[in-house]
Amino acid sequence: MKPFLLFSFLTLFLFSCSRSLYTETGVASWYGDDFHGKKTANGEIFSKRKLTAAHKTLNFNCMVKVTNLDNGKSVVVRINDRGPFVKGRIIDLSKKAAKKIGLIKSGTAKVKIVAVENYKKGK
Repeated sequence: MKPFLLFSFLTLFLFSCSRSLYTETGVASWYGDDFHGKKTANGEIFSKRKLTAAHKTLNFNCMVKVTNLDNGKSVVVRINDRGPFVKGRIIDLSKKAAKKIGLIKSGTAKVKIVAVENYKKGK
């Protein structure tokens, strides 16, 4: 019974971060400076200087490519928090991630998010 449960858990984890299974389009926002240094839902201390994000359902540590549909700029972030809790928004980005896709001034933008596998820095 235990091997079956372990297999089931691992399968669900892999599918929740699978490129072919998860995409979403909607509005992104970014964390204000007031959140810097506070604890995230997974217990980490939030840093506005890291490439992280909050999502309502994706597993913690899932890597997600976020593309700003207004300018085509993309960034890969790691999910380490829950949210956003504002109606109509699908992801909340750290300040560093928001800056990379040109989201700072506007505050929000329509984005596409895609869960990615085996992402390595520099690719």
